[in-house]
Amino acid sequence: MANTKIPPELVDDQVFGRRNLVINGAMTVAQRGTSATALTSGGLYLIDRFQGIESTNGAATVEQSSDTPAGFAKSLKLAVTTADTDMGGGQYSRLKYVIEAQDLQRLNYGTSDAETITLSFWVKSSKTGTYCFSLVKEDSTQYFYVKEYTISSANTWEKKIITITPTAGSTTLITNSAGAIADDNGAGLQLGWFLSAGTTYNGATNDAWSSNSNHFATSNQVNWMDSTSNDFYLTGVQLEVGDTATPFEHLTTGEELALCQRYFVSTAYPNNFQATHGVGGNENAAFNTDGYWLYQGISYYDDGYAHDQYQLPVSMRARPTPTPYAPNGLVSGYTGGSTKLAAYGLTGGAEWRAADVTLFTWAGTPACSSFRVDYGSTDEDMTEGMWIGGFEFDAEL
Repeated sequence: MANTKIPPELVDDQVFGRRNLVINGAMTVAQRGTSATALTSGGLYLIDRFQGIESTNGAATVEQSSDTPAGFAKSLKLAVTTADTDMGGGQYSRLKYVIEAQDLQRLNYGTSDAETITLSFWVKSSKTGTYCFSLVKEDSTQYFYVKEYTISSANTWEKKIITITPTAGSTTLITNSAGAIADDNGAGLQLGWFLSAGTTYNGATNDAWSSNSNHFATSNQVNWMDSTSNDFYLTGVQLEVGDTATPFEHLTTGEELALCQRYFVSTAYPNNFQATHGVGGNENAAFNTDGYWLYQGISYYDDGYAHDQYQLPVSMRARPTPTPYAPNGLVSGYTGGSTKLAAYGLTGGAEWRAADVTLFTWAGTPACSSFRVDYGSTDEDMTEGMWIGGFEFDAEL
């Protein structure tokens, strides 16, 4: 039987297998929304897995954008909405991404065989100058690495490549045992794109590991927050083992979404449902979701509470935190608030694949056999109201 020979030049141009340690680096998945949303000092997720943090006297927003370099469809966009021209010592703004520890065992951190890793990404900004990328080795002993990069041309997409050796700055922090990353579902590496940093955080040495917990940027870091004309775009983020940046590893939409859902799941579904059906005791009342979201129903009644059960699409990283969600606060028939969310189902050993959410205390004691969900109505005599919304389950790092 004849064998097929692949020309060497084709093999040299290919890199096989999953390489990218970053999920959603092409910014295609945005379960929480795509429109401009204000950043907070506590951190805000909009595009999945990427958290924007703004802790200054100014303000900024994050959104999903279609402004991209060739080969990409989406990017993450930040924009200054209130300027801060004088960054205080403890103030900063940045983008953050955290990689789960058990996905990093191939790095061999904490040994003399620790691997070199390479980060590549596309960036564009109206403000040129020196920016800083930070890498934090998490777990019991934190170590900090900073590398400067330059945005040379305003409003122009530029590809940046940063190679990080385990002994950068002639250090042995990562190759010693304290440099190890635990094999668990906690935080392993924290990636940071700094946009501004006060004197508390900008004392790092370029291209070196440090044990100083305030070393996130150098003194050359620009103050991106200094004008409402400033924007910042990011896409094509890839972190891989080795000293070479390979072509970006594109995944299908379904693959990328499933990877993101390990950390965040929304149960709300868009619809424009309209019907003439019984609501509020009136069998001829019109029901219209008005383009918002339709809650998918109550699963059962027990012990004086209404419950809903969910089969989560993937095994989530850890026990998630549920949050009720409804656009413009259009929720009725939900009286408990977050204190009524409880009781998760644990299936498949340590895998979080199901959730049982307590919705609200029921008025009276209707028999479970008479309970029904009818086009959003939430009790057996159709007087309890309706729910337009759903739940968000959060297991982010």
